This record gives sequence, structure tokens and C-alpha cells, in this order.
Amino acid sequence: MKTPPIVSRQEWDAAWRQLLVREKAHTRAGDALAAERRRMPWVAVEKAYEFDGPMGSAGLLDLFEGRRQLIVYRAFFEPGVHGWPDHACIGCSMFADQVTHVAHLNARDTTLVFASRAPQPDIQRVKERMGWTMPWYTITSDFDVDFGVGEWHGTNAFIRDGDRVFRTYFVNNRGDEAMGGTWAYLDITALGRQEAWEDSPEGYPQTPPYGWWNWHDEYADVPRPQWWADRGADEVDPNDPRPVSASLQDGSR
Repeated sequence: MKTPPIVSRQEWDAAWRQLLVREKAHTRAGDALAAERRRMPWVAVEKAYEFDGPMGSAGLLDLFEGRRQLIVYRAFFEPGVHGWPDHACIGCSMFADQVTHVAHLNARDTTLVFASRAPQPDIQRVKERMGWTMPWYTITSDFDVDFGVGEWHGTNAFIRDGDRVFRTYFVNNRGDEAMGGTWAYLDITALGRQEAWEDSPEGYPQTPPYGWWNWHDEYADVPRPQWWADRGADEVDPNDPRPVSASLQDGSR
């Protein structure tokens, strides 16, 4: 193995500062890409999809658990996949080991779930063995085929307006390698990190950075950001910059 040159501390510091300029540019480029994601068009999910969960049958809307946004990772754990029935696939299992505590995503009105074709008893057994705590559903319809994850893993992001669900983003292959942390997940969502420094469309929910952070077991006392679907029909203010719910636009609720 040919190593880099061994230098003095002063020379190392100069090299680090030189590289830091490019690393900061890389960070800013990532911020700009995330800003573009927040301006991506949405596509309505018109088809009904069914899943099986710990509490029984569920539709896609149920997976939101009442929150505004939903992230679904398609994990391969099912008959025919290497490791079955004791394990999910090696890559998906490694991915699951890296997942953030979901309370931090929940605090940004976002739910993360995994979905596979394995039956619930097998999912619960492997989750317990591996120490995984994220919600994990069984796909019982064409969700995987329709959303590009029928033969390979991938992460889909959704948002809801009342009972209407929209697909907002999709990432797979090496893009999935960056997933797992709170910030990586939020950066692929339609609302982003929801912090005041972000370049987001006017009216998007934003709060000061750091101010919303909390211990994962104490978020229950923190009010969630308010946005369009939290307003009733009698609360529409023409001076309010938040987007109006689609259900209010057509006069219904």
C-alpha cells in the first residue's frame, strides 16, 4: 500500500483548509439540490394500495400515522431472498442498522416505514432479533411494482393533503446509501428540514435551526409545525402565505 506523504502539522492544516473549501462547496451544492427537490412537481396517487401491519390491514394513507409526510423504504425480506427466513437481504439489513431514531423524523411531521412481502409474524421475529424498531409493513398489493421497487430496493417520499396522497420523490441504487440519518431523510422530502435557513417555496413551514431538536423521548411536549391542512374552511386568510389545501380550493373539506 502506497501511503500519502507524511508532513508536519502545519502542512497538514494547510492541506485540510484547502480541501475544506471544496467540501463546503459540496455541502452547498447538496443544499441547492435539496431546494430543487422541494420544488419538484407532485403526482397524485390514485390507486388504492393495501398492506398488512401489526394492527391488521392498512392502506397507504394509514402508513402516514396521521403525519403530513411519509417515507417508504422497500426492503427485501421474503421467500426467495438470500437469508430467508432468518434474515432480510444483507444490504437491506445493513441499511436497517443505520436508520435514525424515528422520533426525530416524527418531530418534523414525517413518518418512516419499511415495507416487504414477508408475512407480519416473520417481520416481527426478525425485527426483534436484529433490534430494529421502525414500523415495518407487509406489501399485499402492487405497491412495489408501481413505485419502482419490485426488483430492487428504493425509497419513495409522499405527502398528504387531507386524504389525498401525492408522490414527491424517489431514490434508489447508490442514492439509497446516503439514507439512514435524520437529515438525509428530510432532505428528500417535499418540506425538507423545515428550518429557516433553507431555500424553500414561500409559505413552507420553517422554524429556527436547533430550536426544535430534542431528546427522542421528550418530543411529545413539542407542538408540530402548522401548515395548510391544519386550517378549516373558515380560517382561510387571503394574507396567509401558506398554500391553501386542495380540499379547500374546491369548496369541500
